[in-house]
Amino acid sequence: MSTGIWIETTLQEGVQRIELNRPKVNAISLDMVAQLQAAFKQAERDAQVRCVLLTAQGSTFSAGQDLSEMQTKAEISFREHLLKTYNPLILQIRRLEKPVLAAIQGAVAGAGLGLALACDLRIASREARFMVGFAGIGLAPDSAVSLLLPQLIGLGRASEAAFTNSPIDADQALAWGLVNRVVSPDKLTTAATEWATQLASGPVHAMGLAKHDFNKAILPDLEAVLDYEAHNQEIAGRGIEHQEGLRAFLEKRAPDYLYH
Repeated sequence: MSTGIWIETTLQEGVQRIELNRPKVNAISLDMVAQLQAAFKQAERDAQVRCVLLTAQGSTFSAGQDLSEMQTKAEISFREHLLKTYNPLILQIRRLEKPVLAAIQGAVAGAGLGLALACDLRIASREARFMVGFAGIGLAPDSAVSLLLPQLIGLGRASEAAFTNSPIDADQALAWGLVNRVVSPDKLTTAATEWATQLASGPVHAMGLAKHDFNKAILPDLEAVLDYEAHNQEIAGRGIEHQEGLRAFLEKRAPDYLYH
């Protein structure tokens, strides 16, 4: 398992930038999750931080969980993994009493999609592509995707995206309410920074209370859903479909679920 510093943080004009930087596709490792948890905890405690901007280096926002790392874990419990990693991270983002804006370029999938959906606002490059991803390796959605995606685009659309693993392009994401704004790729960094700075100059305490209101009104069962996702992922992770999906991914071929 590779170790290193996989995120970069900077604070400017009240905006805490948290940037994913794990080449080539910002696949999320255990170290990276821990570093994200620490960064959001610091953002919560630092009064100078008035807005968080979640960004990523490279052409891909995040391909989701690093599957090669998971493959090295003998007898891994998917439930225990989620309870230690993505579940608390998603709750941190939703409970942070400050606005969180995600700036998304390229592909985002799996747990990376969950992180983006947990943010309060999303701005995307016109080249962004949103994929649920889990079905591609025989797993069920986790990282609150099962709750947040239907809330944003509707159950039918979310079901199709989850079952078929078809990407949602940026224009469709905007039309469906998956993102708030779409800009050209060369303007994403500037537009996101300007928006985050504007948010940081606003009534952040009132925004935090509004966020509590939204959580209560729309996401009152978030913690329970995260726990149930972990339960179902434990079942899926021990199934033959995931075994075939993971083998196919590592062998760079299409999975054959009919045979298995």
